[in-house]
Amino acid sequence: MTEKRKKISRRDFLKLAGLSTSSLAVGSFSPPTRKKSVLPHSKIILDEAGRMKRPWWVREVDKPTVEISWESVKRFDARTAARGSGFINYVGQEEVNRLTKIAAGKEKERLLQKVPGYTLKDQALSAAQASSSSSKRSFLGLQKAQTPEERGVPTWKGSSSDAARILRVAMRHFGAATVGFVELNEQTKKLIYSYDTDGKEIVFEDVDIAYETTEKRVIPHKAKWVIVYTVQMSADALKRAPTAIAEQTTILSYGRALDIQIKTQEFIRGLGYQCLGEANVNGLGIAPALAVMAGLGELGRHNRVITPEFGPMVRIFKMITDLPVTTDKPIDAGIMQFCSSCKKCAETCPASALSLDDEPTWDVQGKWNNSGHKAYFEHSLKCRTYMMEGAGTNCSICFSVCPFAKKNKVWLHNWVKGGISSFPTLDGLLRSLDDAFSYGAQKSPEEWWWLNLPEYGINTEQTIDED
Repeated sequence: MTEKRKKISRRDFLKLAGLSTSSLAVGSFSPPTRKKSVLPHSKIILDEAGRMKRPWWVREVDKPTVEISWESVKRFDARTAARGSGFINYVGQEEVNRLTKIAAGKEKERLLQKVPGYTLKDQALSAAQASSSSSKRSFLGLQKAQTPEERGVPTWKGSSSDAARILRVAMRHFGAATVGFVELNEQTKKLIYSYDTDGKEIVFEDVDIAYETTEKRVIPHKAKWVIVYTVQMSADALKRAPTAIAEQTTILSYGRALDIQIKTQEFIRGLGYQCLGEANVNGLGIAPALAVMAGLGELGRHNRVITPEFGPMVRIFKMITDLPVTTDKPIDAGIMQFCSSCKKCAETCPASALSLDDEPTWDVQGKWNNSGHKAYFEHSLKCRTYMMEGAGTNCSICFSVCPFAKKNKVWLHNWVKGGISSFPTLDGLLRSLDDAFSYGAQKSPEEWWWLNLPEYGINTEQTIDED
């Protein structure tokens, strides 16, 4: 536990203590004295850098809750990742062919047997998302928006806070859930891939304008700010994991992220600056690491980011710009500490790919993990094999069973998160309560087709504290 988490105001301590006393009494739950308001985003006031007020239990810290040895961190070669085409490098073409054949056979069998979550309408939904998410990604962007020079006007000028605010507002308008910024320095540059997912080398050079060749992508030294953003996934869909219904919300998030990237690249170009994006799915840099450094969330046991606002129900993406922006700090909301005692995702993982260790470790599971930090490293080959051989789709069970994967519809959910942040001794009890209320239980895939869902199947309402 960090020193900062030990320090809690007397007022907040009394509120939590009062709540815990009444909440643990059988059947007696009393609403908190701190009022929660659900406001439309247009009514929520932002700070000068465009940040929305977060709950009191989310604390900014100088170092992330995941322990890092920057001396040991090296730029990761994305070609060694176990996802996508990298999987074949570990198991071989023969095994990939075997798994592919099994997957195809099971898909047809499930279709003929009309297995819920794998029926023709479910598969058609997933295929529709995939077809609309196949647009061309680009490192340099479309470069169609008029630059200030082409308009005959000066480049946009403003403070770094102004730049961060207008970027956040624009990207939220484009569809991003949360946005954070990280400055590239000698340490954080190590979080940018050495080789991209398609094999092109990513290099930093002393040039004014970014460029790309058949062999490399070049980032100017002056482009030293990373834009990290999240896109929500539908909890209602992921509660049906692993099925085609759950898979399609993941595909949808990638399609929406691409749209956000293209529009943000053009927006920044229109201001007179450069914005460099992911040329391939999951390209450019290590998304969870950059999100942690940007304060969007903490690293969880499933070796992915858990956010205070949406839990793990997000996908993370990144871009690099030479527009100077006010950067953000890591956070400590007690999430990683909670993961040390919870273990729900690891216990539920059908592939046994997640760690059940009590504490994070420096020891990686394989070359698909990047070393230099303490984490609950996953066994990606087991995960990937299960998705092909067993699920027939992607999995995401670890996302859906997480106690943080809750919509903050009632005050108790925010109180629980506050308790996790401030009183680690409650973590085991709160995990038990999560089990007792069956929050991690998977939902009926067929029922999903009868739900009255909001746009994209997500709820963008957010709560704020009122003093």
